[in-house]
Amino acid sequence: MASVSKEGGFRPSFHLWMVLAMCAFVFTGFGMSYLWPVAAGTRTGDAPIVHLHGVVFFSWMLLLLVQSLLVNVKNVKLHRSLGTFGIAVGTLVVMMGAFITIAGASITDLSGSGPAVFFLSVVAPPSFAVIFAMAIRAVRKVQVHRDLILIATIAILMPGINRVYMLGLGIDRVPVIETYLTMDVLLAAVLWQERRVLGAISRPTWIASAIVVVPQFLNLPVSSTQAWRDFVFWLGSFAWYA
Repeated sequence: MASVSKEGGFRPSFHLWMVLAMCAFVFTGFGMSYLWPVAAGTRTGDAPIVHLHGVVFFSWMLLLLVQSLLVNVKNVKLHRSLGTFGIAVGTLVVMMGAFITIAGASITDLSGSGPAVFFLSVVAPPSFAVIFAMAIRAVRKVQVHRDLILIATIAILMPGINRVYMLGLGIDRVPVIETYLTMDVLLAAVLWQERRVLGAISRPTWIASAIVVVPQFLNLPVSSTQAWRDFVFWLGSFAWYA
């Protein structure tokens, strides 16, 4: 966990590098599809919930970056003092993830890869919620706590990854498989680091990993059914506006 050398030089930790990689996906992907178009005035007409969703998710990523930097410079006191704020932001991430999924379900026709995309959207908020709760519970086990926070963030990283591949690389479909593989690479890095530091991978980390990986094998079998389409349309019926 050492981040500042004896000579005083700054040395980024593994967790900081991971957060930077995740921020790169989020701010690059949404920079192309949302931030820059909104700033340039070429994207208009979004419902307020879209902007609120963006503020909450960007806030989570920025908070994650700040928290990682604080640990790197060994300002643990400030890092811990932001913990309650982090719980509040994490709770909003779950809520807004659910709300934006419902709002999206109210206007979709589920054409093309729509069913598979909605599987990603439906699974992400509860996955983040469970892993985030596990991270809070493991707060006294520093390495495990930090790893669980990373895994929780991996669970909601799909939209950013999708947009990087679609807009950055010009892929003309939603790259579900490529997105899953990218998430798995990030997850494998976290598991490798925990085993390297602790000598073994903790039970909570294995459980969190399963929460991220298992749904990947269920996506196609579930999202290709009529029952899933009916569920998405039913979900959309809870939206107050389209």
